[in-house]
Amino acid sequence: METIGTMSKIIHLAQLGEADRQLLETARNASSHAYAPYSGFAVGAAVRTKSGRVYLGSNLENAAYGVVMCAEVGAVTAANTSGDLEIVTIAVVGHKFTSPQDHSQIVTPCGRCRQIISEAGEVAKTDIRVLSSNGDFSRILDSTILEMLPAAFGPGNLGMVEQWPKMRKELQTVVANLKAAHFPE
Repeated sequence: METIGTMSKIIHLAQLGEADRQLLETARNASSHAYAPYSGFAVGAAVRTKSGRVYLGSNLENAAYGVVMCAEVGAVTAANTSGDLEIVTIAVVGHKFTSPQDHSQIVTPCGRCRQIISEAGEVAKTDIRVLSSNGDFSRILDSTILEMLPAAFGPGNLGMVEQWPKMRKELQTVVANLKAAHFPE
C-alpha cells in the first residue's frame, strides 16, 4: 500500500463503490468546464451531501492571479447555495491539458480549499471524505479532511457550531420577510 506522507492509502478505482466511482467521474467531467488559459491545468470537483445530491465546481482562473476560484470552492459553494451543506464526500480530479499533457499526478485540495472543506465538515458534524485523483484514475488518495488538515481552526474554536443553525433560520426569515414586503403574492 502506497501512502503520501501521513495521508491515507493510495487506491485504485476498482476498490471504490459505484457511488464513489460516479462521483470521481462527475468531478473529471466538471474539469472540462474549467477556465484555465494561464496554467493549462483543469480541476473538477464534485461534492455529495447526506441527501445524496451532487454539486459541481471547476477551476476559474483570472489574469489577476490572486482572484482564482478553485473547483472545490465552487462545488462547496454550489451545495451551500442550494441549502444542502451537509457534505459527506468530495472528489477532486485534475490534469494538465496543454502540451505536454500530464494526467499522472494526484491533485489534492490546496490549503484554502482544505480550510473551506473543514468548516463545511464542522457545520455538517462530519469528517468529510476526500477522494483526490489524477486525471485517468490510476492513482486515487482516499483520506478525510481531518487527515489533510489536522487541528484546523474553525467554527468550534469560536463557539459557533451550535449558533449557526439558529442564525441560518434567522437569515432565511429575514429574506422571506424582504420578499413578502417587496413582492407580495
